[in-house]
Amino acid sequence: MTGKFITFEGGEGAGKSTQAQLLAERLRACGIEVVLTREPGGTPGAEAIRDLIVTGDTDRWDAATEALLVNAARADHVVQLIRPALARGAWIVCDRFIDSTLAYQGAGKGVAHDALLTLHAFSTNDLWPDATILLELPIALGASRAEARGRLDRFEATGGGFHARVAAGFAAVADAEARVHRVDASPAPEIVATAVWEHIAPLTDQAA
Repeated sequence: MTGKFITFEGGEGAGKSTQAQLLAERLRACGIEVVLTREPGGTPGAEAIRDLIVTGDTDRWDAATEALLVNAARADHVVQLIRPALARGAWIVCDRFIDSTLAYQGAGKGVAHDALLTLHAFSTNDLWPDATILLELPIALGASRAEARGRLDRFEATGGGFHARVAAGFAAVADAEARVHRVDASPAPEIVATAVWEHIAPLTDQAA
């Protein structure tokens, strides 16, 4: 079976981690080897960089520095984990990837889109997902879910119009990329998981 690279994207509180876990379980039930991972993070080196990115004051890093840190973590993640797993035929299910960079550091914080694409090409040797699930949720509902989890990270705590710009950034990616499938994240997790599976199930036939 050919390995596939599936990513989950969306704003704060959209349920990406939950849906990634549910999809991984369903794929494993089909006899597929699945590597469940996240960004920033996924490897020891990338997790160390993650701590720098998500902790501290909201203004700890300027936008360019933050983008470079994200891509440094991604480079290690891709080299150490993602490409080796894909090469042996495993499926990768990843909580966030390039589209979060385009939405958060790009649309949200103003780093030029083309500059982020160049950084991505360099840090990953131009690796892109086979399919992306964009979990969409009203910003206020996502914020309340994030707050209910406890202490907010740097991105969750950023106010103003930041999250509206991020949502617009995700929408722009979805409009431009056929690999991106938009899913309403408002219903109960099992209902969302059913909608996610409708988009991913065809890939299991392709990979057989």
